[in-house]
Amino acid sequence: MALTTSADAPLPVGEVSRLIGGWIDRLGAVWVEGQITQLSRRPGAGVVFMTLRDPSHDISVSVTCYRQVFDAIADVVSEGARVVVHAKPEWYAPRGQLSLRAAEIRPVGVGELLARLEQLKKSLTAEGLFAPERKKPLPFLPQLVGLVCGRASAAERDVLENARHRWPAVRFEVRNVAVQGVHAVPQVVQAVKELDALDDVDVIIVARGGGSVEDLLPFSDEELVRTVASCRTPVVSAIGHEPDTPLLDYVADLRASTPTDAAKKVVPDVGEENERVRWLRDRARRSVEALVEREERGLAHALARPSMEDPHRMIDERADQVDALLARGRRCFGHHLDRSSSELTHTHARVVALSPAATLQRGYAVLQKADGHVVRAPEEVTGDEPLRARVAGGEMTVRRDA
Repeated sequence: MALTTSADAPLPVGEVSRLIGGWIDRLGAVWVEGQITQLSRRPGAGVVFMTLRDPSHDISVSVTCYRQVFDAIADVVSEGARVVVHAKPEWYAPRGQLSLRAAEIRPVGVGELLARLEQLKKSLTAEGLFAPERKKPLPFLPQLVGLVCGRASAAERDVLENARHRWPAVRFEVRNVAVQGVHAVPQVVQAVKELDALDDVDVIIVARGGGSVEDLLPFSDEELVRTVASCRTPVVSAIGHEPDTPLLDYVADLRASTPTDAAKKVVPDVGEENERVRWLRDRARRSVEALVEREERGLAHALARPSMEDPHRMIDERADQVDALLARGRRCFGHHLDRSSSELTHTHARVVALSPAATLQRGYAVLQKADGHVVRAPEEVTGDEPLRARVAGGEMTVRRDA
């Protein structure tokens, strides 16, 4: 029930604690999964105390159980183990402390863990977090590399030494975190977020040197997977060895089989790059030289052509051709003129020979009537009709002699 309180009518601490205890007592038993971080088994004590922690969050709760409950799984459970507890929440009013009273404890087996991871993998795959098109390319030559790894670990040493051996000028921003246990997930998540927020960091490597399935569980945590998926900086996963495939490998932009492999894939080798530059430079020189030689041969071939050796030769040849054509034209034109002149002379002679004037020159005359008609027969003229007689020397009037 809701309580009515005020500054003038407050509730005592004991009353508040009692009310909270009453509300909690009404809760039923629940199944809770977590990781045992502290375990206390005092000799002769009938109660076992432990702390159950959420591996993905910085939250823990105290758990108590009778010795006979814990003895049933004592041989297979120790600190760091994952368990499922059937317990009822309890409130200890004098200290205001919440705890769980366990009635049954079950260890979480490897097979069950792998089945849950497979289910989580399918769920995240359906969301598209592992899609290849989401992968970001790594920079060719990162200036500052972010490294998330265990403190003074072999993974840290492998990455730093191999990277600096390959490219001495590379710089690192290292975040040392817990890489297993209950604190691993929140610390790794925080480290990745911090490095991703730095503008100078070009790529982030999350490295660990292998381990059992239980040791690598933090790198399959859903919160860590989603954090890496949301990073704007490319992330390289270098967890475990070749057979180990935590979910971080699927969401990372690049998977490296080992921390050493991560250093090789992230940082180029200065010797190899110098050799590549030298090879490309030689290849470019050979290409340029071949191009120049080919163009020189083409130029020499072009200069060897007659038109280039003697540029005026073509003009002289064309001039000779023009002169020849001009002379030929003149000859042809002269022949045409001569032939036409001869034909004209012959035609003129024929015309002269066939003209009436030539006939008259030979003593003939043409008789015409007064109206100009030529007389061709005697019956065309009457007895006293005057006629004009045209001879070579002129005209005269004549009459018919009856």
